[in-house]
Amino acid sequence: MRKIVLASAIAVSALGLAACSESTEDAAGDTVDSAAADTEANLDAVGEELDETAADVDAAADEAAAEAEEATTEAEAEIENESETEAAND
Repeated sequence: MRKIVLASAIAVSALGLAACSESTEDAAGDTVDSAAADTEANLDAVGEELDETAADVDAAADEAAAEAEEATTEAEAEIENESETEAAND
């Protein structure tokens, strides 16, 4: 008796899975496609943000280098008692 109940339960479960498997597969496929599209869009957005950040960092580094050069020229002019133009040419 126990084997019959167990076999019946397995058969019902298998039929239930078979009956909904096509729609489940379609839904799973749609979910995967949607997730892939979302991932691609997010990667594109991250790439754009990284490009913008890299440009900002590059501009900041250029500005810092120019300020450091100016400060160095001013200090050299003051130390050597010369104009900033003369100090910049040294």
